[in-house]
Amino acid sequence: MRIAIATQPFAHLSAQALVTYAFEQDDPIGDVLAEMDQATGGRLRRLVEARELTGKMLEMTLLHWPPGLAAERLLIVGAGKLEKFTTAELRRVAGAALRYLKNRSLKQLAFLAREDNSDAAAAQAVVEGLLVGDFEPDRYKTEKKNNKAIESVALCGWAASEAEAGLARGRIIGESQNFVRELVNEPSNRLTPRLLAERAEAMTREFGLRCEILDEKQIEDLGMGALLAVARGSDEPPRLIVVTYEPPQMGARAPVLGLVGKAITFDTGGVSIKPAEGMEKMKYDMAGGATMLGVMRAIAQLKPLVKVVAVVPATENMPGGRAQKPGDVQFSLAGKSIEVINTDAEGRLILADGIAYAKRLGATHLVDAATLTGAIVVALSNVNVGVFASQPEFSDRLLASARRAGEKMWLMPLDEEYGEMIKSTIADIQNVGSGKGGGAVTAAMFLKEFAEDTPWIHLDIAGTAWLDEAKPWAAKGATGVALRTLVDLVMNFPAER
Repeated sequence: MRIAIATQPFAHLSAQALVTYAFEQDDPIGDVLAEMDQATGGRLRRLVEARELTGKMLEMTLLHWPPGLAAERLLIVGAGKLEKFTTAELRRVAGAALRYLKNRSLKQLAFLAREDNSDAAAAQAVVEGLLVGDFEPDRYKTEKKNNKAIESVALCGWAASEAEAGLARGRIIGESQNFVRELVNEPSNRLTPRLLAERAEAMTREFGLRCEILDEKQIEDLGMGALLAVARGSDEPPRLIVVTYEPPQMGARAPVLGLVGKAITFDTGGVSIKPAEGMEKMKYDMAGGATMLGVMRAIAQLKPLVKVVAVVPATENMPGGRAQKPGDVQFSLAGKSIEVINTDAEGRLILADGIAYAKRLGATHLVDAATLTGAIVVALSNVNVGVFASQPEFSDRLLASARRAGEKMWLMPLDEEYGEMIKSTIADIQNVGSGKGGGAVTAAMFLKEFAEDTPWIHLDIAGTAWLDEAKPWAAKGATGVALRTLVDLVMNFPAER
């Protein structure tokens, strides 16, 4: 999809549809819309009086052949309350408008900014919304229902220099988010650990990143017993994917940000097998790893001033004859012994080795992302990402990034009492909590044991990485959640400790 800046007045824009937005207030018509109302001979005012144009969030008002405009159609999207409007809402408005018009087989669109939403950040949000909205999960359909595809969108109402900067950044982030969604949507037979490693290598070659793939022999030689224990039940061998971005210059006290992502390319639960209903969705259990690869794809182009190392342990969790069993004890790369109470709590095992390896590679700060627990869905549903952090300063920085990126995240507790729940009688630690409830917290406490004194954040994205039903602004399936937040975190990370 081509996205370009248009400098001519909106009334002269030739497009199949011109899109803008209205706010829910006493008079939805203001600034740009007042000009548009005048150009169309008062049609917008009459729609307001008839209560067909109210500005309610994502309300669609479509006019055909509007007089005074060169565009064939005018679409006004409700943007909700002005006082609650941010770039997050603007992003959804853009995505919803594109999907609404795409379903009507339109090809060429124009998007007009309101006068008070015409800076580079707004242009970036619109471009991200357009790209995310345009994504479809129909890769394996042999017969497409039709040839619905948006070919081009013109952005108007921005100063060219600001819009160009926002467009460039928005395209990088939007395309990287879709890269994540594409990986997560892949069926597990078409994205085994080895195939995920190949996809990661191809991405790093394209964008000039350093990539190292460790096979099962190298993983064993390192002593990653926790990762190997999960992998043992599958005929598919595991892989450890390491991707590095290094800025041109680094000071002596420069931090190294370690990004660790869980990549269980299919999760049956192992011997502690999951119910059959909904198990097909478990291809998404590598969303954390995909997110970290997408972040690296974005920052390779945005070029932050901080070194970043992504570590992605990848394996299947299967109930084969060699699979680990409840009650087994495994030894991690960090040297800690782990009693396996439940083989379906496997993500924390592979992350334990991933976190330890990121520290070995020099990470001074750690962020992990994982579809880790059903308990976080109970706590936060599919609205917020669960955030667990060892240091308030680090979590404050991440949550500020989440607000700028328009992603909802909620800080969860890590009280010491939860740590008591994962103490084992025969090993250093057990992989599930012994108390009732608090499963998302005890899982995070398990990971904290391996981060130790290194500043660390855990993102539980189990409830937010997948849409069971399509939204007006996004297709059903993988969401690419946390990518925008993590890119913002990296881009604003201090170059000195």
